[in-house]
Amino acid sequence: MADVAQAVGRASLPPAPTVEEARRLADRHGLRALSERPPLHQYLSDLWRRRSFLWTLSSAESYAKNEANHLGQLWSVLNPALLITSYYLIFGLLLGTRGGIENFIGFLGIGVVMFAFTSSVVTRGAKAITGKLSLVRTLHFPRALLPMSVTLTEFLASVPAFGLLFVLMFATGERPDWEWLLFPVAVVMQGMALLGFAFISARLVNASQDIANLIPIIVRLLRYISGVFFPVMHYVQGAPVVIQEVLTMQPFALMLTTGRQSLLNGEPVVLSDWLTMAAWAVGAAGVGMVFFWQAEMRYGRG
Repeated sequence: MADVAQAVGRASLPPAPTVEEARRLADRHGLRALSERPPLHQYLSDLWRRRSFLWTLSSAESYAKNEANHLGQLWSVLNPALLITSYYLIFGLLLGTRGGIENFIGFLGIGVVMFAFTSSVVTRGAKAITGKLSLVRTLHFPRALLPMSVTLTEFLASVPAFGLLFVLMFATGERPDWEWLLFPVAVVMQGMALLGFAFISARLVNASQDIANLIPIIVRLLRYISGVFFPVMHYVQGAPVVIQEVLTMQPFALMLTTGRQSLLNGEPVVLSDWLTMAAWAVGAAGVGMVFFWQAEMRYGRG
């Protein structure tokens, strides 16, 4: 009887689909093989659908950065304030690197806070994949969410420090102007460019973790050639024009330049600087996304 029942059951089942039919069925329902890289437009669509996951992960990690400290989230303001103070004592008073800047404390504060955002994204973004291999190997999701999460996490963690800058501007004699409204634009452009660099560095470090050892050296070099502590143009006036252009128009310097032009009354807004920074932001984000997407199926397969 059991054999008869099994025979009847098999007879009632529909015939198995052919390979071509199965492929068409998978395409109709948006399914694909795990080893297949999705088209770029679908990849971007998948990222958009997971935006709530991106926000939840980033906001939680941002809050957790200072949660274990006794002073908690107060460190997000204390830390940049102490850094600005210490760097002012060294570069403003001891070394005298003012370079003719009237409001050197404001100039220095903007450089310290904005470059801290740069440093944290570049450093952590490079390990966005290798630092979360267990997550990458366990769950199926667009891997670009990880560099994006790093960038958004560091942005949220930097918001109190950005707010501190406005207090510092008042304390150093700056007065509100319409140009202050440009500061969020400067930060958004900075974030877009940093996201692009995070995409690029995350893929490179995933391919060879030796590259991760170079990141701190690169960040340290950028700290000194981007004008965090002194006006770059003041110290390269005697250099060839090409060197002057490279040092002042590179994105990490322009991030600080646009921030200073928006908040410091003594720094006029230069349209060419903003247009160049906008080009860097869009270009880095776009190129970085495509570069990262091309290796989507290699992540976590070390």
